[in-house]
Amino acid sequence: MRIAFLRTLVLGLLLVFGAVVSGAAVSGAAVLQTVEIATRSGVHAFSVEMATNDAERAKGLMYRKELPEGRGMLFDFGRDQEVSMWMKNTYVSLDMIFIRADGRIARIAENTEPLSTRIVSSGGPVRAVLEVVAGTARKLGIAPGDRVAHPLFQPR
Repeated sequence: MRIAFLRTLVLGLLLVFGAVVSGAAVSGAAVLQTVEIATRSGVHAFSVEMATNDAERAKGLMYRKELPEGRGMLFDFGRDQEVSMWMKNTYVSLDMIFIRADGRIARIAENTEPLSTRIVSSGGPVRAVLEVVAGTARKLGIAPGDRVAHPLFQPR
């Protein structure tokens, strides 16, 4: 009787532990959101991970060996401010799209240098930065002044 109770207890603990580990794996997965950019050539959609706190913004896309087309990361800085980025520990060349709170693109830094500690500045106050694989802005005709649609941005 005592052995059966111990087996049941151990099995129960293993099931609970497995559920906790599974939940942790699921919660660690990136939740993707959609960002759309309206350009002269049409509307282009991207599936993006969000970087909304200091730790997420500091890590960004570091240590990634690839970034598929149509994917990216949207860095939310909470309010318009001067922003500086870099490519330290980032293996993939990126286009950095600097976006004002009203959703207008302020500036684009194309083909950033992987692993560089050179500072890439927004050149003025922005609310967010969208990072996508290098060459995307040129390929899709994304330019300063184009409008970005996402719940972060409030058109004026």
